[in-house]
Amino acid sequence: MKNAYIGAPVERVEDLRFLRGKGQYADDLTLPGVLYAAVLRSSIAHGRIRAIDTSAAKAMPGVHCVLAAGDLGGQMPVIPLRLWPMAELEPYGQPVLVRDKVRYVGEAIALVVAESQAQAEDALEAISVDIEALPAVASTQDADKPTALLFEASNSNCAIVYTAAKGDADDAFAQADYTRRERFAVQRHVALPMETRGVMAEWDDAKARMTVYGAAKVPFANRRILARLMSLEETAIDVLEADVGGGYGARGEFFPEDFLIPYAAKLLGRPVKWTEDRREHLMTMGHAREMDCDVEIACRRDGTILGLRGAIRVDEGAYMRTAGSISPRNVAQFISGPYRVPNVRVQSLVMLTNKAPIGTYRGPGRFETDFFRERLFDMVARDLKIDPVDFRRRNLVSAGEMPFPLPTLSPPEKREELDSGDNHAALERCLAEFDWADKLTLQGKLVDGRYHGLALSCFIEGGAAGPSENARLVLEPDGCVTVYVGSTSVGQGVETALSQIAADALEMPFERIRILHGSTTYVSEGFGSYHSRATVMGGSAILLAAEKLREMMRAAAAKRIGCGAAQIRLGDGVATGPNNSVISFGELAADGLSAEAKFSNHHHTYAYGSAAAHVAVDAGTGQVELLDYLMVEDAGRIVNPLVLEGQAVGGVVQGLGGAFLEHLIYDAEGQLLTGSLADYLIPTATDFPRIRAIMLQMHPSPHNPLGVKGAGEGGTIPVGGLMANAVAAALSSLKVEPRDLPLSPPRIWALIEDARR
Repeated sequence: MKNAYIGAPVERVEDLRFLRGKGQYADDLTLPGVLYAAVLRSSIAHGRIRAIDTSAAKAMPGVHCVLAAGDLGGQMPVIPLRLWPMAELEPYGQPVLVRDKVRYVGEAIALVVAESQAQAEDALEAISVDIEALPAVASTQDADKPTALLFEASNSNCAIVYTAAKGDADDAFAQADYTRRERFAVQRHVALPMETRGVMAEWDDAKARMTVYGAAKVPFANRRILARLMSLEETAIDVLEADVGGGYGARGEFFPEDFLIPYAAKLLGRPVKWTEDRREHLMTMGHAREMDCDVEIACRRDGTILGLRGAIRVDEGAYMRTAGSISPRNVAQFISGPYRVPNVRVQSLVMLTNKAPIGTYRGPGRFETDFFRERLFDMVARDLKIDPVDFRRRNLVSAGEMPFPLPTLSPPEKREELDSGDNHAALERCLAEFDWADKLTLQGKLVDGRYHGLALSCFIEGGAAGPSENARLVLEPDGCVTVYVGSTSVGQGVETALSQIAADALEMPFERIRILHGSTTYVSEGFGSYHSRATVMGGSAILLAAEKLREMMRAAAAKRIGCGAAQIRLGDGVATGPNNSVISFGELAADGLSAEAKFSNHHHTYAYGSAAAHVAVDAGTGQVELLDYLMVEDAGRIVNPLVLEGQAVGGVVQGLGGAFLEHLIYDAEGQLLTGSLADYLIPTATDFPRIRAIMLQMHPSPHNPLGVKGAGEGGTIPVGGLMANAVAAALSSLKVEPRDLPLSPPRIWALIEDARR
């Protein structure tokens, strides 16, 4: 039997239990005797703690404990950076509870644990907190003022400066025929999964063992952090993954509650559970995107790009939290995207403000840098009187130039290169499928009271973060194979895709594969799901483990039949030897056959593509309607086109939310003004009905045996720049130039009115 599940549009196996209401999400979990936790959060953005009195709360009915900083004893646990940790960033780590100073609205001051959620929340009202208010740093511009420092010992609100460099940017500008300098900004917004965060923990005193439920994304990393903060051995902690209603890069990182709930469970000897409400989510989840840039481009008169230089200011929020270094690093290193830019020098300044700390959100740093670059490119093309599509064509990296080096980032030094691909082919496919030439007749035209605009964008998407991933395969007595992987499910269909890979590798029916993922009890080590890595890394580990298991099965069958292992054929649930001697896989399972393998890789994959959009703008209201949207992306080898297309379309919708609607607004005192879904607007199913995605598999990645490329974030990355350019094209006769997101109706209306004046 030769399978061909890889490449087939298999429907997601996860969906059956979800649609039947049988998913087990964090808030569905319970244990006998469970207690409930609530968190007291700061109502002030910046201030010194004078006193905290928890005595009244402790005396309330049903309350088992109230924990403030003084109750933890010893040195305050601080959440470390998970990705790209550096000694100079350690002073900006977030304590699990405030001891001396609050730095953002929503920061955890105390934890209450009670018999019921209502009792815990009532007790919060009885806690007295005296805070001396300090001036708030509510923007990166405020961060420059020496009168308000978040960390006085550092004498600056700039935590670090990253630099992306290639060639000699200053010389390129000296030799250029044309230069243009611009300022752009992206607003703060946040990943908004259907399911808010939740944690449940249980301590077994007899076994000296902690079990934590509900974590997602990186359970092994979270176990390592928790063990360090609680002074436990890693092997004394099990982190068990539940189903997750979306992750998007933010949910599943280590937050203060991921320490506080296990700590309380150990202290009380009872299971403790906490579930975040939506207001807490908007206040405290890892925020994203808020950046402004001052960027300059140098070109020849024919449009050949010679160089990019500039500075990007990243609003990091109050602390450097687990993945807080990724967006500011990416926004600098990937500013050249899929284009041939020989000279680059871009700095990324990480500025601390009195807002919730940022983290990663689908396409971190890439959504922002694509907006900056693609918006600038359309302006340049117009200045040089070059068609925007032709401008991109002549500057795209060609297939013959692969692998192509990107700017080198420091500190620490990180070199990066595009692995494979043909950007021009993706561009031409996008133009053809979009009917660009025909639709171009509408460019800038006023039709039935609305201005029409078209735009095109090119992008890259990094994936497959290392260093490794593990898989363990076990032959079961029923002849099925259980596959345990370190990859986690964050809503991306990992059970389906990895089942397809395992079924082909084992030459077994898809239905006889069981995938168990994301818990620290399954494999010896795992790295989870982030940076579009689960299929590349987890799938490749399955390939290696499957070959080991098949060798074991041949050897076990040969021993029973009395022949050489090479004479054994595996297929149709049986091992067949000479003279048609047959042994079922179920019989072989009695030998306890199990194989674990690790796939290691330090080279990223790069999917790439183009996207096109057609919008209509009502100049009287500033309202934008998206009439058509198409993205074309080459993902190397595609495991499941149905799942991948869903990922792409979903990513586009999230990008559109960021381009038009979503905005976490803080006032000058650091107060969050959009703390509910009545104020924080998100896309609905009817907002953007015309979105298409074409996924190609032209250039497999050379960096893994599957040839696949991480492709879960490409839908989001180009959207901001593409929408801004489409709106600018529509309103070109009015000379409207959007430089800031979101493109909300009031903002576009104001731009139109300013242009008319």
